[in-house]
Amino acid sequence: MALEQEQKAALRILEGIEEGTMSAADSFALVDEADPALVYLIFTWLRKRYADHANADAVIGRVLAISNRYTAVTKKMNEGKSDPVVAWFEESYSYKELPKQEFIELIIEKLEG
Repeated sequence: MALEQEQKAALRILEGIEEGTMSAADSFALVDEADPALVYLIFTWLRKRYADHANADAVIGRVLAISNRYTAVTKKMNEGKSDPVVAWFEESYSYKELPKQEFIELIIEKLEG
């Protein structure tokens, strides 16, 4: 059950930023509690997925609003970037190929495993 709750929390972060359903402060509150590797992977997934997307300005704008407003997010991402789970994911998968649900399930299973 804990794994499912972790997946829901991670998906809430991703979708809150992606869909604009949370303020930067609300997103930060969740991001602040999350694993650094998860934060790095979610923010990178959003950047990669929306790099050439019609909604890029909105989604990337929200990513930047959170990371620029809360320096702790940038620090957490820098810490997470060096996590072995990030290296494993980037060697084995493509950010653009995985849909968000599958991406989150995969990452949480690896982090909790």
